[in-house]
Amino acid sequence: MRTTINLLFATLFIWLAAALALDLTADRTPPQGTFGAVVVAGCRVMPSGAPSDCLRLRAEAGARLFLEGHADVLVLTGGVGNHPPSEAAAAARVARSMGVPESAMILEDRSTSTEENAAFAASRLGEQTSVLVVTDAWHTHRTERVFGRYFAIADTLGVDATMRRRPRGAVREVAALIYYALRGRL
Repeated sequence: MRTTINLLFATLFIWLAAALALDLTADRTPPQGTFGAVVVAGCRVMPSGAPSDCLRLRAEAGARLFLEGHADVLVLTGGVGNHPPSEAAAAARVARSMGVPESAMILEDRSTSTEENAAFAASRLGEQTSVLVVTDAWHTHRTERVFGRYFAIADTLGVDATMRRRPRGAVREVAALIYYALRGRL
């Protein structure tokens, strides 16, 4: 019994340490240069139809990068989750409010996962495109690898989610990394 409890505590400790490492080692510095597109990874929409705090932060960072001239195109990803509109449409409202013209936005509004964000964005942009993907900081490691399978160059910029969401997201991301590794997708 004691061995089982010790094993459980050790597993929990390793899991939490991995989550902390994901968050602390994320790249939060915008890269220099230009890309074929800035891509905003989708995230949840609230019951009111407003973007979640995480999606809003991602969309704001993506819009800033676009407005600073890092790309000529802003791709907003994410389908309809539990609440309409699509994540892409909710993020587009944020980008529009910051001055991003409609003609510069591509809405990829079918995806339901990071894998689909990358695959569907690549089908719209072409695989030879270089992309800068904006997502939560703890999500950058997997995002860069997934998008790297679909694009010639894939870089990431991590934004910090709210403190309420950040630890939960990082802990969940450890499970996603294990799943992707076991399926040979990393």
